[in-house]
Amino acid sequence: MKKITYLLILLVFASCQKEDAVGIPAYIKIENIYLGENDYNSTITDAWLYINGQLQGVYELPAKFPVLEEGNANIKVYAGIKNNGIAAERTAYPFYNPYTINTELSINSTTEINPIVNIKRNIDGQFDDFDNGYSFNSDTCFQVLSGGPYGKYGSLSLSDSDSILITEINYQDFPLSFENVPQQGSPTYLELDYKSNTTFLVGMYINSTNSPTLEKGLLWINPKEDWNKIYIDLTQTVSEAIGAETFSIFIKMQRDSNLDENKLDFDNIRIIHYEK
Repeated sequence: MKKITYLLILLVFASCQKEDAVGIPAYIKIENIYLGENDYNSTITDAWLYINGQLQGVYELPAKFPVLEEGNANIKVYAGIKNNGIAAERTAYPFYNPYTINTELSINSTTEINPIVNIKRNIDGQFDDFDNGYSFNSDTCFQVLSGGPYGKYGSLSLSDSDSILITEINYQDFPLSFENVPQQGSPTYLELDYKSNTTFLVGMYINSTNSPTLEKGLLWINPKEDWNKIYIDLTQTVSEAIGAETFSIFIKMQRDSNLDENKLDFDNIRIIHYEK
């Protein structure tokens, strides 16, 4: 009887040890996600982490987090952004390839990962960094200045004599049309580096020969004292414009009498979508 009791105690003890071991996590640490292209700016805020094909979670960077995995693991990290600059609308940016690594995870120890992602090669669009000319129509003061963090940049201003500003971006191969967008619902984004002392509106003109041009405001952007990058989602607007022939982007701001001058500096404008 004593032997049976002793055996039962050993079995219970071993079972508890196993359960405790299963509950001990390994840890993954990610400080930043880096973009491989040296001439390209990004604002990657989150890591979308998959382990062995399963979504582990979305983590704001820098991050250190537990995972209930042990041994060899296939890890994929997707670069996350704030969609339209809104913290509550986080998404994995569709135009960056994921970072993939096979590594050993050990319980109660930390594995540090330094992901490097690259821009996908099957993308198309337009890019303007002001170093090789530009294509703008503006009804107020616009100039190209030097000395920005990425070289030359565009600058718009409103003085006391001006009440409103409208600037239209006109690329030679843009506006977008349904002929060069791969399919309805395919991701389309506007990327913009900017700093501003005033709120400004980004929108689209939707053009059709059979109806008047539709002006659609998309996003009011708040002032930023330092250079910031924003990813503006154009997908729904382009997809819903059934029958439209062309699109173009506009920037608009109104005079704020509390400021001596309304000023917006911007650079690295990229309209991006998948190839047809």
